[in-house]
Amino acid sequence: MRNRVYLDWNATTPLRAEARRAMLAAFDLVGNPSSIHAEGREARRLVEDARAALAAAVGALPRNVVFTSAGTEANALALSPGLRRSSGGPVERLLVSAVEHASVLAGGRFPADKIGLIPVLRSGVVDLDRLRGLLADGPPALVSVMAANNETGALQPVAEVARIVHEANGILHVDAIQALGKIPFEINTVGVDLATFSAHKVGGPKGVGALVVAEGLSGLEPLLRGGGQELNRRAGTENVAGIAGFGAAVKAALQTLSEDAEQIATLRIRLENGIRGIAGATIFSDEVERLPNTVLFAAPGLKAETAVIGFDLEGIAVSSGSACSSGKVQPSHVLSAMGYDPAVAQGAVRLSLGWSTEPDDINRALEAWRKLGNTLLKG
Repeated sequence: MRNRVYLDWNATTPLRAEARRAMLAAFDLVGNPSSIHAEGREARRLVEDARAALAAAVGALPRNVVFTSAGTEANALALSPGLRRSSGGPVERLLVSAVEHASVLAGGRFPADKIGLIPVLRSGVVDLDRLRGLLADGPPALVSVMAANNETGALQPVAEVARIVHEANGILHVDAIQALGKIPFEINTVGVDLATFSAHKVGGPKGVGALVVAEGLSGLEPLLRGGGQELNRRAGTENVAGIAGFGAAVKAALQTLSEDAEQIATLRIRLENGIRGIAGATIFSDEVERLPNTVLFAAPGLKAETAVIGFDLEGIAVSSGSACSSGKVQPSHVLSAMGYDPAVAQGAVRLSLGWSTEPDDINRALEAWRKLGNTLLKG
């Protein structure tokens, strides 16, 4: 029996060996990281080492890293009315790009009548002119634009967005969950005020996320109140083992980032070239800069559910887009926002690669797609 091929890295990644070792060591610790005795201090050390690792990776100060239960919680924590810089007033509304993750589109703690959508171009990149117009038409806003789209892989012009937002006295939140470990991303370099991350997208464990806050930002109200953990920004005993795994995964990812990205991009290009030649397939967002690992495509008559099952029967794990829809195959809101017909949005299939993807994995994916494509042409 042939080994299965995993091409759904944007949904989640395999646990890195470094993260596994760090977690196993943490499981042997008995102390609560809030306790002041030796056992507690040892648990605290693991948490703070991981905090320092993530801070170093994204150009932040450790004291501004808040660990959460997941990227979704980190996004909800970030989307907080009342955020302000030391030199300005509080934000009173929220503007989110139309291609954001569901946890951002939900709006956090902003009331529905204070949330606006920023349109995107056909390429999936945010419409900067519309953003300027929306910012000019109202009070200071918190703007949320993701660094890299989880479905198309399209990279947003975050530095330009930051400049526009700051000129309008706004604050910028960036969901950088898909960017970490795949492309360089430092909050000060691009001017981000808040950024969110998730451990399991970078080779860490599921169920751990983080919010990173730029220096000088205030007004962040905790979602969870209680014992005052995470400098009073997120109550609850820290997930020591998960956080230790997160820190170890981040360190490992950054050590080989350039090498991995180059290798993965080479494989992605070969994959795309093979996909295009079959059944009239279209690659989305291929005219703009994208993550090195992501391919979202569709073909006339293709149904995503049929394709995902077809790949699965050939021993290949792919997806129909975001993995956050309770296993349901639904039309892509990302492609709909980009102006594609609902029938196209319903048929999109995503293949995403990672650091252990091999050339033979690409060969097998193309072999499976040829079978599916021939079926479409015959039909």
